[in-house]
Amino acid sequence: MRAESHVPEPCVRADAALTRAFTLLGKRWTALVLGSLSAGPAGFRELSRAIEGVSDSMLSDRLSELTAYGLVERMVDPGPPVAVTYALTPRGQALIPALEQVSAWAREHLPDS
Repeated sequence: MRAESHVPEPCVRADAALTRAFTLLGKRWTALVLGSLSAGPAGFRELSRAIEGVSDSMLSDRLSELTAYGLVERMVDPGPPVAVTYALTPRGQALIPALEQVSAWAREHLPDS
């Protein structure tokens, strides 16, 4: 009796849009910044307190990058005192349902560490 040879299915080429999305969203802290802003506008200190472990320089970098991609808006109130707040743009808000789905998947399928 001859054993059947198993030929593996070829891998599917990675989706270009998914690659672009995870090039941004896969960076550490990015999803947490977006998730924190989903509750509404927040100042830098509020975000820093909400995202445990993020350094000020990394938070500043992520906020700048998310602003450049049009996902976050930086608003300056000239004061006095000067106040800067960050808020999701409609483009950023459109991501929140997907992030909530990823979070639900993680609660169900990934063990707590």
